[in-house]
Amino acid sequence: MHVKELFDLTGKVAIVTGGGRGLGQQIAEGFAEAGASVVVCSRKFEACQEVSEGLIKMGVDSLALKCDVTNPEDVKNVVKHTLERFGRIDILVNNSGATWGALTEDMPLEAWKKVIDVNVTGTFLMSQTVGRVMLEQKSGKIINIASVAGLKGSNPKYMNTIGYNTSKGAVITFTKDLAVKWGPHGIYVNAIAPGFFPTKMSEGLLEIGSEAILEGTPLRKFGSNHDLKGVALFLASPASDFITGDIIVVDGGAHAM
Repeated sequence: MHVKELFDLTGKVAIVTGGGRGLGQQIAEGFAEAGASVVVCSRKFEACQEVSEGLIKMGVDSLALKCDVTNPEDVKNVVKHTLERFGRIDILVNNSGATWGALTEDMPLEAWKKVIDVNVTGTFLMSQTVGRVMLEQKSGKIINIASVAGLKGSNPKYMNTIGYNTSKGAVITFTKDLAVKWGPHGIYVNAIAPGFFPTKMSEGLLEIGSEAILEGTPLRKFGSNHDLKGVALFLASPASDFITGDIIVVDGGAHAM
């Protein structure tokens, strides 16, 4: 297979949760640039619609849907409409996420539950529901967006987010276990663990901790609006057809220190 074919997504159908902004939008645009039809979904339909319209202008088909990944009915609705429109699902990116900053001893239980529900339960529900389709197809690629916060502890001076860290650690284990269970059925499950990217979710953290974060990052820069495109495309494409259960860290080298 020619190297260009290895990274070609022409004819593939992808669902990207949390695709209306930030990292999800970046990934959705990368898939579209590689030729995939992309379903963009999140709780904020207007943002998804705007991204979807941009993808259509690139020359691919796209659909915007409202979806709360913690709501099983919303999840089923996304799968239903995707199948009605495209007839198959080849790629799922579980990107929807939530966080909450507070001292561990002061973390409200409701906040803890919200973060775990979106980041862990949402990933499970989307994977389970889309996975049923992929199992029937005997093919599919699932990409979970974890975080470097799930790999180790974080300095409380700028990152008091124990619920978020815990949830992303759970996503990493979920990725490995699901890869083992569904690998024999032709389904690949991998994760990306981003470092610090300037997004709406991280803006507060970067305001107070950017200097320390950059000091602990060998490349001395934050992630850009294209630094996840290549990694996500790699995991979604035939180029990664002998890789499953893996976690790719994209953090400017911070995990090496």
